[in-house]
This record gives sequence, structure tokens and C-alpha cells, in this order.
Amino acid sequence: MNSIGTLDSFSQNLQAAHPAQLSVHFMGRTLTICAEQITFLEGDGNYTYVYTCAGRKYLICKTLKWLACKLDSNFIRVHKSFLVNAAYVIGYADEGRALKMRCGNEAAVSRRKTKEIVGIFGALPERISA
Repeated sequence: MNSIGTLDSFSQNLQAAHPAQLSVHFMGRTLTICAEQITFLEGDGNYTYVYTCAGRKYLICKTLKWLACKLDSNFIRVHKSFLVNAAYVIGYADEGRALKMRCGNEAAVSRRKTKEIVGIFGALPERISA
């Protein structure tokens, strides 16, 4: 019993020391992307598009649900197809139905999550009307 408790605490310390990273196959190479570089993720069935702060878009063969479990709490599920990094949100449009990202892209917000998103990001300095 003690060895299991020790192993759990060791794995938690290991996760805290190493932030979440994603491995992406791109042009015959494997790239490692830190979670801090990801602006948002867009799900498309069993595949997910990863958008980075450098303006790149990568396709990986993992579901959005699987990635949501692996990434930190700074990522918010705003739609069935979108997971956004809260650090890159600069505003919202259409009374909270879309989030404007720092990279210039927009992420859709579902009708059921609109009030929650406006509550979280309601104090944003910039409000964009579309």
C-alpha cells in the first residue's frame, strides 16, 4: 500500500515539473509543442487541429476529449469542437457566441456555454461586435 501512495505522489510531482506537451508529425519530422504555445484546438471527429501562437496549424490523430484530459486547466471546452487556451482570448463577439483569439482566429461557443463564457471572460477590455 505504501508503494502505491509513493508512486502516485511521484507521478504528480513529475507532471508538475514537466508541463504538458504534444508530439506532432509534420513534414517527416516529429515536433514537440508545449501547451503554452497552443492558442486553441479544433476537433474534427477522431482528429484535432492544433493552432499555435506562431500561426501554425497542425493535424494530430487524437480526439479533443483525450487532449482535454491531458492539457492543464488553462484550457476551456467552449464547444463540442473547440478547446481554447484562456491566456490567448482577447475578446468575444455576438454576445459571447464566439471568442476572438490573439492570433486573429475565432472559436465558436455553444449556446449552452454562452452564459458561462461571458461570466468567465466578461471583464475583457475589448468587446468585438460582428
